[in-house]
Amino acid sequence: MLTATVTLHTVYATARPNVLLILVDDLKPALGCYGDPLAKTPNIDRLAARGARFELAYCNQAVCAPSRNNLLLGTHSTSLGIYSLGQNFRAGAPDAVTLPQFFMKHGYRTEAIGKILHTGHGNHDDLASWSVPPMHEKVVEYLRPENSAGGKLTREEAFFTNQKLGQIKSLPRGAAWERADVPDNAYADGRIADEAIERLRMASRRDDEAFFLALGFVKPHLPFTAPTKYWEMHDPDAFPLAQDQSPPADAPGFAGKKGGEIVNYAPLSIENLKNETVQRQLIHGYYAAASFADAQIGKVLDALDRFALADNTIVVLWGDHGWHLGDHGYWTKHTNYEQANRIPIIIAAPGVVQPGSVSRQLAETVDIYPTLAELAGLGHPTGPQPINGVSLVPVLKDPRASVRDHAFHCYPKGGRMGRAIRTERYRLVEWKKMGALAATSEYELYDYVRDPRELRNIVGENPAVLSRLKKILNRYPEAIRVARK
Repeated sequence: MLTATVTLHTVYATARPNVLLILVDDLKPALGCYGDPLAKTPNIDRLAARGARFELAYCNQAVCAPSRNNLLLGTHSTSLGIYSLGQNFRAGAPDAVTLPQFFMKHGYRTEAIGKILHTGHGNHDDLASWSVPPMHEKVVEYLRPENSAGGKLTREEAFFTNQKLGQIKSLPRGAAWERADVPDNAYADGRIADEAIERLRMASRRDDEAFFLALGFVKPHLPFTAPTKYWEMHDPDAFPLAQDQSPPADAPGFAGKKGGEIVNYAPLSIENLKNETVQRQLIHGYYAAASFADAQIGKVLDALDRFALADNTIVVLWGDHGWHLGDHGYWTKHTNYEQANRIPIIIAAPGVVQPGSVSRQLAETVDIYPTLAELAGLGHPTGPQPINGVSLVPVLKDPRASVRDHAFHCYPKGGRMGRAIRTERYRLVEWKKMGALAATSEYELYDYVRDPRELRNIVGENPAVLSRLKKILNRYPEAIRVARK
């Protein structure tokens, strides 16, 4: 159990705190602790009961590789200049000191299991970030040959293993979902949990070396492959379909999406994604895969307690971005809308956080780097890459504290860069080509008090709010882009 709230100095006077950083791929706040009545996530919920939950947390770009760059560098995509899956972050910041590197420079043993940085689509991991080589696991994995075209290399398997990248469209599609009556470690997330438990066992025997252990669970990323018992935890008929399956009224057409990642999986198509049975199967699969990941996280949290590490370990749980489940007619991520950008951030810091705290402080992915540095007593990171995040430690000590009045995120679409400001009530998105005059910009504005489902772009109806949010956005430098070599 965590101790009562006392000063940071008192808790960590005799030993540096360990860090357990849990990344969950494609996890939106579809969790019991965030108020979702259909979620079956008891282990993430108990982590929230130990720590602080950020109600208004946002990624900085709703796609895997850039979002993980944001986390590990503390840098906005618009400052780094990389927005794609296939370009490594060191193309934009060759001398960057990543979050684990920062801890390693302070004597920590840094280890990675699973998907931390994005490996695939031509991208690769960063060996300089880890004390020992990272352990990778499969993101796309099938146990039944019929779900992978008879055991062939499928499109998304090729993407995530850097195979045949120039031949993707010629490869067969794997299934979008699979259930199998198998033990948890038949799939990647079960093996990640098993390895994490062993690493924690070894760490408990090293009294002279603090650890920074990063775990990257891959579900609920597509395909929704999970043992049968996790599918059976949910009643598919209980899931409501998205109420609003059309793009927001008066929004620019390029701001939305069609198809994309999801139609690389069988039997999905732009047309059959409109089918209620297909939609319900996808929603069921997402929640089942999230329950599977939750169970593996629970095993790791149990090990943290069993090996007497919990009282001196900071635990952070983070989803890399949200996920559209049919809202606006969209699926997966890759937009600037709420469902793609709102994420879970939960931080348990013994002796600092009042257990069960909830804050409506706006938080960003880039804030995790300086927050962990301060919690560990290592000072504020200085780069050399831009550190765009702010420490959330004042909020961890007092959930009513304020460290920022907005969150920033971006996404490029249709040859334009969409830069966004999200306040507690509004979101403003500016769309323009990089380097173009401000007069060429198009805007979206949404009011989440009056219109929580983003039904209508009201940019022409509230000039005072538009002017105020433009001033905030104008404080950010113009987005840059790193040229591909």
